[in-house]
Amino acid sequence: MFDTLIRAFRLPDLRKKILFTLFIFAVYRFGAHIPVPGVDRVALSNLFKSQGLLGFLDLFTGGALARFSIFAMGITPFINASIMMELLTVIFPSLGALKKEEDGRQKLTRYARNLTVLLAAIEALGLTIFMHNYKVIPQLTPLYVLTTVITLTAGTTFIMWLGEQISQYGIGNGVSLLILASILARFPTDLARTFLLLQRGEIGLFNVILFFILLIVIIVGVVWEESAERRIPVQYSRRVVGRRVYGGQSTYLPLKLNQAGVIPIIFAITILMIPQTIGQFVNVPTVKSAMSIFSPNSFLYPILYFLLVLGFTYFYSSIVFDPSELAENFKKYGGFIPGVRPGKPTEDYLANTLNKLNFFGGIFLGIIALIPTFIERLTGVTEFQLGGTSILIMVGVILETIKAIEAQMIMKSYEGFLK
Repeated sequence: MFDTLIRAFRLPDLRKKILFTLFIFAVYRFGAHIPVPGVDRVALSNLFKSQGLLGFLDLFTGGALARFSIFAMGITPFINASIMMELLTVIFPSLGALKKEEDGRQKLTRYARNLTVLLAAIEALGLTIFMHNYKVIPQLTPLYVLTTVITLTAGTTFIMWLGEQISQYGIGNGVSLLILASILARFPTDLARTFLLLQRGEIGLFNVILFFILLIVIIVGVVWEESAERRIPVQYSRRVVGRRVYGGQSTYLPLKLNQAGVIPIIFAITILMIPQTIGQFVNVPTVKSAMSIFSPNSFLYPILYFLLVLGFTYFYSSIVFDPSELAENFKKYGGFIPGVRPGKPTEDYLANTLNKLNFFGGIFLGIIALIPTFIERLTGVTEFQLGGTSILIMVGVILETIKAIEAQMIMKSYEGFLK
């Protein structure tokens, strides 16, 4: 990885892109430290100490939520809007048809941006009221609500724009890299807190060493899982058009073990958070008791979490991978899988292969989602807010970015050869 970065820095164009990306990171981190006015900082600190759920959400904002800064909501509204648009393209065929054309994809991007602003405004209003209920915002006037909602919404919109600038002028996927920056921003603070507890004798040296060893094992497992793929051989029949011969080559279709990425974990966490949120606002003892089942401390929580991750793996994979469309494209361009007839048999073969991958990929994803929690309980090291989601995001984004850098380096080498 470091060798790739060193070689990339030797190329002027790539060096500019990497430096531009780092500059956007600096702007993003600077904005995360600009506070929203009118907030009781002591009450805010006490709130985050008592609410573990908020600490998890703060992980994806790089500490901006804990500071209640102008970037407090992070890029989450854009992610939610993108997921919703992805689902809508499946529900409504007219929207799905737009994905097949460049103009249509640009239109879907505009829809996602507009939906992001709407969701950000709604979330900003809810967050402002939530903070007032916990005395973080002592005075709640209509003017204050309006200005705070506009400020937080503008912050999210600006983050979305920063991500687009990275995608266009920098290296890799801008939104993914900003999420990565948010997760990594917490690491030095969490590391310092862990060593402080170690100095005080509140946790043992053996526990800390064991924690980091197990963490490295998880990261290695995630790297393997992200790189694992099933390669299906594909043969293209030869076609003669005039004096030219097309096709005839052999290639393969790579199917990743984890087709859905981190989306199943995000969906599962969202579903499990809803009852917890309801339990915080409702004072009825029966309801609170029922909602406590969905608490991370409940013995049923790991089981529900695992089953939801497995279920959403099947669900989301069926959205991002369409065997019917792929089989139709094979047939259209003269491609076929050796030993499998074109058309419906090819579609069934791809669907069965995908189901097998989803089963093993979903189980692995569920285990990865749960293991960090068990490691924290085993070692007693709880300062690191590194869940399965954050580890998957870190590994996935880093691997994708390295591939993007290597691809651009190969393009540059070809350009030199052609010149």
